[in-house]
Amino acid sequence: MARISNDQRMATLHQEAMREFDNIQGAVRDERLQCLQDRRFATIAGATWEGPLGSQFESKPKFEVNKIALAITRIINEYRNNRVTVDFISKDGTDATSLAETCNKLYRADEQDSMAVEAYDNAFDEAVTGGMGAYRLRACYEDEEDDENEHQRIRIEPIYDADSSVFFDINAKRQDKADAKSCYVLTSMTPDAYRDEYDDDPATWPKDVEQTGFDWSTPDVVYVAEYYRVEHKNEVVRVFQAIDGTEERYTEADFENDPELEVTLSAIGSVEVRQKKVKRKKIHKYILSGGKVLEDCGYIAGNCIPIVPVYGKRWFIDNIERCMGVVRFAKDPQRLKNMQLSKLGEISALSSVEKPIFVPEQVVKHSVMWSQDNIKNYPYLLVDPVTGADGSQQVVGPVAYTKSPQIPPAMAALLQLTETDIADILGNQQNGDKIVSNISGKAVEMVQQRLDMQAFLYMNNHNKAVQRGGEIWLSMAREIYVEPRRRMKGVGVQNEVESIEIMRPVLDRNGEVVMENDLSQAKFDVVATLGPSSSSQRSATVRSLLGMLQLTQDPQTQQVLLAMAFQNMEGEGISDVRAYFRKQMVQMGVMKPNPEEAEQMAAQAAQQDPNAAFLEAAAEEALAKAAKARADVVGTVANSELTRAKTLETISKIDTDQTRVALELVQSIGLPEQAPPRPKL
Repeated sequence: MARISNDQRMATLHQEAMREFDNIQGAVRDERLQCLQDRRFATIAGATWEGPLGSQFESKPKFEVNKIALAITRIINEYRNNRVTVDFISKDGTDATSLAETCNKLYRADEQDSMAVEAYDNAFDEAVTGGMGAYRLRACYEDEEDDENEHQRIRIEPIYDADSSVFFDINAKRQDKADAKSCYVLTSMTPDAYRDEYDDDPATWPKDVEQTGFDWSTPDVVYVAEYYRVEHKNEVVRVFQAIDGTEERYTEADFENDPELEVTLSAIGSVEVRQKKVKRKKIHKYILSGGKVLEDCGYIAGNCIPIVPVYGKRWFIDNIERCMGVVRFAKDPQRLKNMQLSKLGEISALSSVEKPIFVPEQVVKHSVMWSQDNIKNYPYLLVDPVTGADGSQQVVGPVAYTKSPQIPPAMAALLQLTETDIADILGNQQNGDKIVSNISGKAVEMVQQRLDMQAFLYMNNHNKAVQRGGEIWLSMAREIYVEPRRRMKGVGVQNEVESIEIMRPVLDRNGEVVMENDLSQAKFDVVATLGPSSSSQRSATVRSLLGMLQLTQDPQTQQVLLAMAFQNMEGEGISDVRAYFRKQMVQMGVMKPNPEEAEQMAAQAAQQDPNAAFLEAAAEEALAKAAKARADVVGTVANSELTRAKTLETISKIDTDQTRVALELVQSIGLPEQAPPRPKL
């Protein structure tokens, strides 16, 4: 059988990729176009008049009063005020280990260093506005300018125009696309930039590229795609048994990276006991254009496609993924309002002054005066007499007067209906901006809670996306962060920066050498936690705690309630106060300490106050002396009892001997026997 060359394999792969992309792009083209139009409608000036409506108002005023932007801004502000955090927890439900805490700190450090906030914000903004956003995770060198530093870090980067650039295979049904088999990320370039970077001319592409449903090359733009493809690779795992009976597993890659590994195992007495075939999931990355595969990037770190989609609202209808944001259903009422305001502005712009209408003969000599009257405001205006039928000059007034335009009654009613429709669709945003007297705080809180629910769906979907991003990060970190004794930056919960040493050899309780912070063994579940739903709810929590504070007289309970109130307060410079009260609640046993706090408490216990240690030693000494005195008393009592017993025994022996002698004497002289007297004690 002839062996297929690499060029033939790449050509076949390119044809398959082009065919698959055409199917994906053809299925979602109309839906993605609506997402793009929604984003333009809400953010670009004049976009509300795009299409046939703009043609109808070509020569007329076109005003815009963007009500939708306010609703979008409110949702975005709510999200930015309540960030999503990622936590790694054990799969068996046990308490978080130090390795899980290490993952949390490294993840926060990667977020901080890569400006992940920008990626999250851009994805959320596009999802709320158009219906879909996305961001990516990428492994890059820690210092690209240092030739000797080969360490890598994971970066979280934004993807702009995700509705026009990110396409997953159409069989992927999950919202986070964890079940996707392929993904395309498009990047647009100018033809000149494409030729310079890839040394390829779109004019030389095969003709069948022009027959595809997507224009990979136009006179102005050339598209390049990152193509991620899931592959399952069979791998043999060899199991060796050491001389102490423990088993160790090695993959083919281990033997390829260390040619002396098998000799080393044989020298230390390890014996191969069995082999196991496993199927591992790998992600293959390619760079391709409409004409060919430009680059084979090989397998990337991790076993997940490193693209995270974020949706606003999402459904599957007719087996097609559909999504939208806030704008979709509010566009028509917004267009109608702009039309009415433009028409109303046009009517109002017309002169409201009644103008006289003359025959030309009356004003022909004074036309300049009449035309400049609105500027110079003459005290009087002149007209010429009109020649009558009999040839005489006759002075007559204006023939008629112009009338001010009137607003149609239907327009006034329609304006009110349109305003109501927009408010209903966008959630009555204006109610949250009103401050009305004589209304209880509970009523205001209920209004704010209703507004918060408008943002909950979008924030919940973003929460799912961030959780997927944490899963992708963990799969990449297990393969990247494996260098022995490597020091890395970590960020704690309170944004404190620390140094973490991974793959550090330490001794366990059994005296065996193990690797501390070994991320290759980090197999955790990822949980994304959404912050408080709104500032109003945090304020309500503080009010409730302060109300409970007045109902109790227990000082300890009052201290706990006050500390919890400070934990939920917001304000400039209050973070230090929160830390102080958290420390108090941990010491009181109200809150469970994290690993760092547990270590600090253990260290404090080991370093006690000398005075306290002296008092404790003195107390122990006093207890020891009391115990000794008690023992002496017990011993004295015991000796007294022993002496008394010996005395009784001696007396008993004496009485017995006397009785025996008396009996012998009676028998010798022949006297009758009598009962011996009872010994006296």
